[in-house]
Amino acid sequence: MVLTARIPTPTGNELIQNGELSKILESAYAALRPEAAYFTLGDGERTAFFYFDMKESSQMPTLLESFFMDLNAKVSLQPVMNADELRTGLSELMSGT
Repeated sequence: MVLTARIPTPTGNELIQNGELSKILESAYAALRPEAAYFTLGDGERTAFFYFDMKESSQMPTLLESFFMDLNAKVSLQPVMNADELRTGLSELMSGT
């Protein structure tokens, strides 16, 4: 999965000023255990991308609520594949299984 979190500028500014932003992101990183994480700008807002493995949709509340509650973030979740998973999927497609 790729989790995209856009943090509104006022919220991000406040969290940086009170020293909480890095703590919240470290906590999210520990919970998600991502394969990769990237931080950039998206539509003028601080934006984070976390690529991680989610086994069950029931994990969504425990993994996502801190982004909503602590960061006031706009969150999206999108399934993604790595290269090995794509190879497997294409192989299964071609074999008709």
